[in-house]
Formats: sequence, C-alpha cells, structure tokens
Amino acid sequence: MTTAVVGAPRSAKRYVHSLWLLSGRDLKVRYSTSALGYLWSILDPLVMSGIYWFVFTQVFSRTVGEQPYIVFLIAALLPWVWFNSAVSDFTRAFNRDARLVRSTAIPRSIWVNRIVLSKGIEFAFSLPVLVAFAVLGGATVGWNLAWFPVAMLLQAVLLTGLGLLIAPLCVLYTDLERTTTLILRALFYASPVIYGVHDLPGVFGQLIAFNPLAGIFSLYRVGFFPDQWDTMSVVVGASMSVGILALGIITFRSLERPMLKEL
Repeated sequence: MTTAVVGAPRSAKRYVHSLWLLSGRDLKVRYSTSALGYLWSILDPLVMSGIYWFVFTQVFSRTVGEQPYIVFLIAALLPWVWFNSAVSDFTRAFNRDARLVRSTAIPRSIWVNRIVLSKGIEFAFSLPVLVAFAVLGGATVGWNLAWFPVAMLLQAVLLTGLGLLIAPLCVLYTDLERTTTLILRALFYASPVIYGVHDLPGVFGQLIAFNPLAGIFSLYRVGFFPDQWDTMSVVVGASMSVGILALGIITFRSLERPMLKEL
C-alpha cells in the first residue's frame, strides 16, 4: 500500500518523497525545539548585517558597495548564510545518522540533498528581511530581479556538488571538518559580501571571478543594483557550479563504498 504511494525502492518518486520527509524533519527539529522558532532564520543575518552596516557607514567612511548599503549587504549576506550553514552541515552529514545511512535502501546522496533543500527553505524564509529593507531603504527594483531565482538555482547546484565532495571526504578524513571551518572563515572575506566585484582593484577583480560565489552574488544583487552585473563572474561562476556538481557526482560514486565501511 505504501509502495504504491511513494514509489518503488530507488525510484525517483521514492527519492523525492524521502528527501521531503528528511528535510521536513530537519526544519521541525530546528523550529519546534526553539522558543524563537522562525526568528532564527532572520536573526543571525540581521545581526550580522547590522554590525557590518554600522562599521562601514558609521565608524569608517564607506568606499565599497552601493546605496542603500544595507540592501546591498543583505542581498549577498542572506545567500552567504545559506552557503555557510549548508557547507558546515555537510561535514557531519553522514556521521550524524550513521546507522540509518548504512541500513537505508535510498541513495545516500539524499543526506546531502536534504541539507541543500532544508537550508534553502530557511533562506527563502529569510527573504522578507530583504524585502522589508528594500522598501524602507527606498531601493529601486528593475526587471533584472528575474535573475534572483537563477541565482538560487545556481547556488543549489554549487552546494549539491560541494556536498557530494565534502560529506564523504569528512567521513574518511576527520580533520577535514575543522579545515572546512577555517576555509569558510577565509572565504567570507574572499567573496563579494561586504563589497562588490567592481570594488576590487586591478587583477583581483579578475581573479575573484573564479570564486563561483562572485557571479552568484552578482545575480542576487543585480535586481536592485544593475551596475553589479559582471559578465565574466556570472559565466565563470555558472560554469564552475556545473563543473563542481559533475566532479561531486563522480567523486561520490567512487567514495561511497569506502565511506560506508568507515561508518
């Protein structure tokens, strides 16, 4: 009876059904056990935005970004929180549910995709913050806002590829969890979150294009700030996102069996 509803084992229908159940479980655990619940989706990026806005507009004379700076900042900070929290969870994706991972008949990639989906839903929950500040800050909105869902899709592709790489490697090499944390700290400042691609001088403006987040963040911002469009960053970022996904799929297939032996 259940099989008729959710599909045969290893079928696409069963996979999607299981993915939604696992993602829903993550969200329920996050919100039902917390007094603040939904507010956690917006509190962290809101506090970070407030700090950086104060530092760069009240303490120092801001020379990066565009006005209103708070909208410029939040448009990249919200997707950064999605990226950072997902990659952090990838490092524990299989160890956290080791017994279930070993015994399930569902493709193990679902433990990566459930993180991408649940964190992506949290990102979507936080978007009212961006809308509110865009309205209050008097930001102009143009047709380029149509690139926003494209940015979300590319970020999901990038995260899936990274998850398929990071998750099994962290099972085989436990030190990678701490290494990933250090890399994320450095990557925040190496990504155009508090500044834009065009703010970088000389060769750095070209080198940052090889950080796929540069093109993705440009797509998030271009609906509010058309000057943030950077063709090189967008093309390279999209190409790298797809390439990382392909590399992740190949790597995951080769490491899945050794990983299961290690769990």
